[in-house]
Amino acid sequence: MGANGWKKIRLAIGLTLISAFITSCTTSSAGRFYGNAEPPKDGVLRYVSGSEPESLDPAIPTGQPEARVLMALYDGLVEYDPRTMQPIPGVAESWEIGQENTEYVFRLRKNATFSNGDPITAHDFAYSIQRALAPELAAKNAYLADYIKYASDYNSMKSFVRDRNGRFLLKTDLDPSFTETLPAPDAAPAEGVSEFRKYIDGPSRLTVPSDEKSRNALIEKDPKLSALIDGLELVPVQATDIGVEAVDDFTFRIKLKQPAPFLLGLLGHQFFRVVHRGTIENHGKNWTRPENIVTSGPFVLKEHRPYDRLVVAKNPGYWDADMVRLNGIEFYPLDEQTTMLNLYKTGNIDALYNHTIPAAWVETIREFKDEYHNHPEVAIEYYTVNVTKPPMNDLRVRQAFALAVDRDAMAKFRKTTQPLIDFTPEGLFPEYEAIRSEVYARELKKIGSSLDEWKARKFDPEKARQLLAEAGFPVIKNGNTYSIPNFPIENVEILYNTSDNNKSIAEFIQAQYKQNLGIVVPLKNQEWKTFLNTRKALEYSGLGRAGWIGDYMDPMSFLKLFYGKNNDSSTGWHNPKFDRLIDEANKQADPKLRFEKMAEAEFMVMQDQPVLPWQTQKTNFLRKPYVKGLYPNPGTLHAWKFVYIETDPAKWDRDVDNIFNTKDDWVVSNLERLIATQPALVERENGYKAAGKFGY
Repeated sequence: MGANGWKKIRLAIGLTLISAFITSCTTSSAGRFYGNAEPPKDGVLRYVSGSEPESLDPAIPTGQPEARVLMALYDGLVEYDPRTMQPIPGVAESWEIGQENTEYVFRLRKNATFSNGDPITAHDFAYSIQRALAPELAAKNAYLADYIKYASDYNSMKSFVRDRNGRFLLKTDLDPSFTETLPAPDAAPAEGVSEFRKYIDGPSRLTVPSDEKSRNALIEKDPKLSALIDGLELVPVQATDIGVEAVDDFTFRIKLKQPAPFLLGLLGHQFFRVVHRGTIENHGKNWTRPENIVTSGPFVLKEHRPYDRLVVAKNPGYWDADMVRLNGIEFYPLDEQTTMLNLYKTGNIDALYNHTIPAAWVETIREFKDEYHNHPEVAIEYYTVNVTKPPMNDLRVRQAFALAVDRDAMAKFRKTTQPLIDFTPEGLFPEYEAIRSEVYARELKKIGSSLDEWKARKFDPEKARQLLAEAGFPVIKNGNTYSIPNFPIENVEILYNTSDNNKSIAEFIQAQYKQNLGIVVPLKNQEWKTFLNTRKALEYSGLGRAGWIGDYMDPMSFLKLFYGKNNDSSTGWHNPKFDRLIDEANKQADPKLRFEKMAEAEFMVMQDQPVLPWQTQKTNFLRKPYVKGLYPNPGTLHAWKFVYIETDPAKWDRDVDNIFNTKDDWVVSNLERLIATQPALVERENGYKAAGKFGY
C-alpha cells in the first residue's frame, strides 16, 4: 500500500471511536458482505496480526502474533499444510525416519537460498537450532527441542562427568534400570561413520548441573550420585554436543533421546526455522533491523514501524517463488476489536486474526457466511485441580466439581466454543477420537460402565451431589436450592489470571456451583506472572484457570502435560503407569497402536480427574471472500505462500462453514506437487481424497 493508502488507515483509526457506535447500530445481514468487498489492486494483503511482535528473531517470541509474521520471513525443514497444519516439505524435500522414531534424516533442496543469495545448507539448520538453545539467548520456546538428545542439558547448562581414565559416565552408571532406544549394532556400517555419530548414537551420558549450588542440592538428595562423581572432572555440554548434525551440505540429521513420532509436526514451529549465521554474527542484537536482516522465507522485510505496521514483499529468490502470488503483506499490530472491525468494514483491512469478534457482535457477524470463520482450534480451556490438598485430594469431590457445570450452557454463553469433557480438543484429531472411543468402551466395560454413561459427564448435577454425599458432604435440598453445611469452602477457591473474559467465565462457574451444589466458591485473581508461579508451585487451593494451545497437530501436545514426576499440569498429579503408556505409545510404528496406548493414558487421567475440561476453542475471525488459501486451520497459522487475492468474484469463497469441503484447484495442485517426494504424505493426501475432505 502506498503513502495515500496508509493515510486512509490512519484516518480510519482516528474515526473509530466515532464510528463504532454507528457501526454497531447499522450492521445488518441485508448485504451479502460485511462492508466493502473490493479486492486490492496491488496484490498486497492487509492483515491484522495481533500485538506488536516481541522480536523478529524466530527463536525468541512465543505468541501467535509473532508466529504469523515469522512464517512469512523464514522457512523451515517443513511447512504447515495450510488446511490442516500437518507437516509438508519445506527446505527439506524429503526425509526418512529410523531407529524406532529416534532418528530423522532430511534431504535438503539444492536451490534454497537466503534472501541475500547465500545457499541454505544443513550447516545452517545445525547452527540455527544450536543457537536457539544457547543458554545466553534464554529462549522461552527452548523446551520444544527437549526431545533432541542433550538439547535440554545444553540449554540448562549441565555437564558431562569424565572419570580418571577419560571415560564419560553413563546414565546407567547411576541408574542400572535406565533403558533407551539404541541402534542395532549393524544399523550403520562402521567405516565412514563420523565420530560424532558414534557418540550421539551411543548410550546416554550422565549429566549434572554445572552450577555448584544446584549440583550440591541434587547430591544431597542422592548419596549414590555423590559417591559416583566425587573428585571427577565436569565437562560442560556444548552446542556441538546436541543431537543435530550436518552429515553433508544437503543432508541434515536429528537424533532424539526418546521416540517422538510427532517431531515432524513440531518442526514447522518458528523456533526451528533457519536463520543466517553471518548476519547475526556481524550485527549482533541489531540483526533483525530492516537495513540488516537476511531472511529465508517467501517474503522479505521491507518496512517495520513498531506499533504501526510491518510490511513484507515477495522474495524473488525464494526457492518456490513461482508459487507465491501475493506481492506483499502489510501486517497491522492491533488489539482493539472495535477498531479492527471498522477497518475491515471500510475495506482498509482484508483479514483479521483469531478471537477478534466481540461476543456482543457474534450473532450479527456470523450472518455473513462468506466471511466469518468459527472452526475448531487446537486449543482448550480447563481448570486445574490441586489434588494435594483437601478436599480436592478426594476423587469424588473432583468428579463432583466436574459434573456440576453445564458445558452446553457455557458454550452458549461463550458463543464461539464447543463443550469438552476429555483433555484433547474435540474435532481436531478424528482418527485418534475414533480409536479413543473404542478404547474407552473396552476400559469402561471392565468397570461395569458404558460409553454413553461416560459421555454423560458433560453435565450431571444429581450425580455430583451424590458423589459429594459419598465423600462425607451431604447436600441438603431446600425447595429449589441446595446447601452443604459441612463443606470446607475455606479450602476451595477459583484462581484466575486477571482479564475480563477470565472473570466472566469464573463467575459463570461460580454461579453453576451455587445453583447445582449449594456452595459459593470464592474467586481470586492475580496478575499473569504471579498467577503462573502460584499455580505451578501448587500454592492455590481448589481450582485454577488454565488454557492450552497445541504446539503441534498431535494429541501428544496435550497429554505431555501430565508426563513425568515434575510435569507441567500444575495439579500435583503423577502416575508412573501413565508415563509407561506414553513411552510405549511413542515407540509404536503403527499409528493405530500408538493411538490406542495414548487413549489408555488419557482415560487414566480423566478417571483421576486432576483437571476439569470445559471447552474447545474456535477460530472466530473474518476474512474477505476474495482472500483465498487463508484457511481457518487449527492454529490460525497461515502458510502465506498459499494465500492469494482472487479478483474474479465468481471464484470467491462462499459459505465458509464448508470451506474444507470446497476445492481450491490451485492450493490442492501445489500441495500435491510439494508432497510428491514423500510417500507417507501422498498416502495421507489420498486418504483425504477418498474421504472427500479438504476440497476433494
